[in-house]
This record gives sequence, C-alpha cells and structure tokens, in this order.
Amino acid sequence: MRLQKGIVIDSVIVQDSINETFSLYLPKSFEMKGKWPALFVFDMEGKGVQTMAMFKDSAEKHGYILASPNNVHDSLTVSQNMVSTKLVMRQVTAMFPTNNSRIYTGGFDDGARFANLVPIFIKEVQGVLSIGASLVNTELLSAKSPFHFLGVVGNEDFNFTTLLEDEKVLNRLKFPNNLLFYEGGTEWPPSNYIDKALTLFDLSAISRGNTAIDSIFVQSNFNKEVHEIKALLRAKRLLLAERAMAEIISSNRTLINTDSLKDAQKDLKKDKLYRSLKRNQSAKLFKENLLREDFAYYLEEDVLTYNYNNLGWWNYQMTQIDNYISGDSRLEREMGKRLYGYVNALVEDNIDLLKVGQVLDEEALTLLLMLKTITAPDEFENYLNVVSIAAKNGDNGTALYYLEEVLKKGFKDKERIYSIEHSTLLRITPEFNKLVKKYLNDARYQIKDE
Repeated sequence: MRLQKGIVIDSVIVQDSINETFSLYLPKSFEMKGKWPALFVFDMEGKGVQTMAMFKDSAEKHGYILASPNNVHDSLTVSQNMVSTKLVMRQVTAMFPTNNSRIYTGGFDDGARFANLVPIFIKEVQGVLSIGASLVNTELLSAKSPFHFLGVVGNEDFNFTTLLEDEKVLNRLKFPNNLLFYEGGTEWPPSNYIDKALTLFDLSAISRGNTAIDSIFVQSNFNKEVHEIKALLRAKRLLLAERAMAEIISSNRTLINTDSLKDAQKDLKKDKLYRSLKRNQSAKLFKENLLREDFAYYLEEDVLTYNYNNLGWWNYQMTQIDNYISGDSRLEREMGKRLYGYVNALVEDNIDLLKVGQVLDEEALTLLLMLKTITAPDEFENYLNVVSIAAKNGDNGTALYYLEEVLKKGFKDKERIYSIEHSTLLRITPEFNKLVKKYLNDARYQIKDE
C-alpha cells in the first residue's frame, strides 16, 4: 500500500473487514523505522476528516500518527463503536512502527466523551486528550488501570466546573492528569492549546522512559511556558497564571529544575489581588454548583409531573443567568455563560433520553421543547416542533401561540412554516394565515371569515 505523507487520507480499508475504514495522517517526517506515537481521533457525527484537520499541524510538529475510525457514530452502541475502534487500532499498529507505550485517544465534545471511555475498555491506550468534555463516568475508573487524562476546556464552558471535580477524583486515584484552561466557551480552543497538550504527553513519555530524553526540547518548552505566564501576570489574569504554573511544575518536576517557578507560585499565592480573586472564584463556583443541583432536581420533577406551571420559574432563572452574563464582574460573567450552557445541555440530554425510549412520552417531550424555547430562544426549530405536536393533538391555541412566538423572534422561512408536520388542517385556518401575513406580509391562503 502506498500512502502519501503530510495529507489527511480518507477511507483506508481495514484488512479482513468489508465495512471498516479509517482516516489517516502521517507526518511528513514519518519513516518506517523508529517508534511513533499514535493519536486516535473521534468524531461522533461522521466528521473524522474535519476533526483530524484540527490536530494535523500539532501532529506534524510533534511527530504523531493520526487515525480516525469512520464507523464510530453516536447512533451506534458503545460496544459497536468499541469494536470498530479496536479493529482500527489493531490495523494501524500492524501497518506502522508505533510506540505501543504511546497510544492516545482524543476528540472534541461528544468525540472527547467517547475518547474518555476507550482506555477503560482497551487497555493498550495510555492517555486521553479530552477537549471540551468531562469524564463520562468517574465510577468506571480503576486505580489498577490508570491512564493519563489531559483536559482542555474554556473557562466559559459548563464542563469547566465538572472537570475541576473530575480532577479531585483523578488525584485521589493517582491518575496522571493535566487541565488546560483557555479564554472561551464551547468552541474549539486556540490551536496552540492542542500543541500544549501534545507537549504534555511528550514530557510525560520522557519522564516515564517511554521515549528518548531531549533536553533541548524540555528547556525550550519550559522557557516558552514561563514567558506566557509572565504575559498572564502582566494582564492580571492571576488565576490562569497560577493554574499554568501548577501544570508546568507538575509536568517538568523530574526533568528540569523548577525551583524558580515554585518560588514565583508561592509569591503569587500571597498576593492580595490573587487571594481576593481566588476567594471570589470559590464563592462563584459554590453558588454555581448549588444552582446546577437545583436545575437538575427541578427539571426531573417537572418532566415526571408534566409541570407546565413551572415554565415561569424557568423563565425567571434564565433572566437571572442573563443578568450574570451582563454583570460587571468577569468571574460572574464566566459563571453566567457556564450556567447557560449547563441548562441547555441538561434539557438536550433529557430530550435525547426520551427519544431513545421504547415508547415516546409526547407530553414530556412537549414540555421540554417549550422549556427549550426559554433556555435557547433563538433556536427556532423548537418552536416549530411544539406547533407540530400541538396541531397533531388538536390544541390549536398552543400551536398558534408558539407560531406567533417564533415569528416574533424573526423566523422568516415561509416554506418551512407551511410544511410543519401534522399542521395540514391548522395552516388553512384564518388564524394561522393572519399570523403569517402579520409578520411576513403575505400568507399562502386567503380565507375570509364568515
């Protein structure tokens, strides 16, 4: 087989398998000798090639083989996805001279959640790069089978809070771990953070004797990180600076003298502004955790009891979250954005759980869709889905209310409005067409009132 280096290759066939294929990236420096680290990248929506492209530059710089199974998908069971993953891993390690002490998994969001599970089921995996996702289930972790967990998350991402709790569990189980925080939410991190992550894997491999010592690389990286910390200190981003110090000290402790950085960290912890920010952050995190517990509790209760009357309470909570987001305090704004993400993820998870049930609880689904119009008012499809279910059940009052709400929000796709499922009878009524004409200037059906 002839494979080109330096480009992402789609649909490499797994031998002895009819359907299994994977995407592959070999760095330009790759040769069929030596021992190469391999990073298996996952995307649960069939976009493995696009996801691999986000890792490509860092993989090129650090000399990693990248591979992404094409048959791993969120519509399949965990066991089915694990079988595909195992087949691809076996193929890649058979085809190329991989360093079997340096097999890693990684991904973003849902892909990262699956990547977190892989080393629990496939023991050959030594590390996970989890971007924008916390651990799926800490109860599955075993101190007898540790792996290196490396989390990368924005300080406005709701996973930020969960990862801080995961860190405590990982430390208790003595799992090697690092957390890298960047300024932002649920979007992809700046590319240099993927570079930082692979650097941490490299430093860990050197510390464990799984790759050759490169003193120049270690010293150069240390100097670069210290330079970035100084920039954070000048910008008064003291909490991020202290976190970066802790990670650098931890990852370099057996490789280089870090006494100067330890002294700087001690001095920073004595700084009045740092201590004030730390207290404020702890207070915000405590408040955030209490609110998250309330949201989880009340959502479960509301769904079980079909409590439509509590939609007003949820509307008030979202108003409060909006106030946090527009507040004067940076930490409060970050908390508000995390809470906004958490509430919407919580509702989405409940919707997904309902849809995979053997019998769809349509009333509970309607409640959740109505709630979604409150928590994410600019996601128009939720309004249209409420209109569809209400029209199906002959509840024209509710259907017309949510139709007007989506039109008020600026929805202008007339073709979509006149093709809402189950609305055949509703959309020929005068009331329906009056609303369309009011907001879109023209209606499809001109029906006179008798």
